[in-house]
Amino acid sequence: MRRVAALALCLPVLIAVSGRPAAAQEPPPRIGWFVLDFRGSFPGFPDDPALAQSRGLDVRELPGRGLGADAGLHVYPLRWKALTIGLGGQVTLAQAKSGAVPGASLRSVTERFTSMAPQLSLNFGTGNGWSYLSVGRGTSMWWIVPAGMGERPADTERLKTFSYGGGARWFSKRHLGFTFDVRFYEMAPGTPQPDLPGSPRTTLLVMSAGVSIK
Repeated sequence: MRRVAALALCLPVLIAVSGRPAAAQEPPPRIGWFVLDFRGSFPGFPDDPALAQSRGLDVRELPGRGLGADAGLHVYPLRWKALTIGLGGQVTLAQAKSGAVPGASLRSVTERFTSMAPQLSLNFGTGNGWSYLSVGRGTSMWWIVPAGMGERPADTERLKTFSYGGGARWFSKRHLGFTFDVRFYEMAPGTPQPDLPGSPRTTLLVMSAGVSIK
């Protein structure tokens, strides 16, 4: 997983380089004032025994990989030479579900992750395509509930979350382009409950791809 993430973080540079025009052409446009992103995502939910224990689950009941979506709005008010500084925010939604295994007494479990956070980004490239690195700090909720059971306080607790990652946008048309993003969400430990320990400090990796509008 670390090798995949490292490779994905290197791809923005390749895309930005491939989008550069030849020297004989007119100078490329600068990065515009704003961009909207809409992406489908592929979260890798962890199979952490401490996380399962915080919900009273068998670790084998945790769903693992899932699907989701994210959306973001970013503006670019500051430019300095080849660097453009962006400010914005991103909302991330993800879900995974495991199937019940009656013979092994394993229940079906639904896992949901939601996050909302402002972001500061460093952008490199032109209006035709650019790569970026960004960080954000906000809150998230981690809902992990077996079928037929109600949520616990841990499922609705807002966890302080630090996110960081990078990606790229590549515009083959004037206002519409392709984008992908690789992001890590580091969540603070949850509050212990009377009958269960709090969730551990956890890092969630989310890879996403979709469209950008500028």
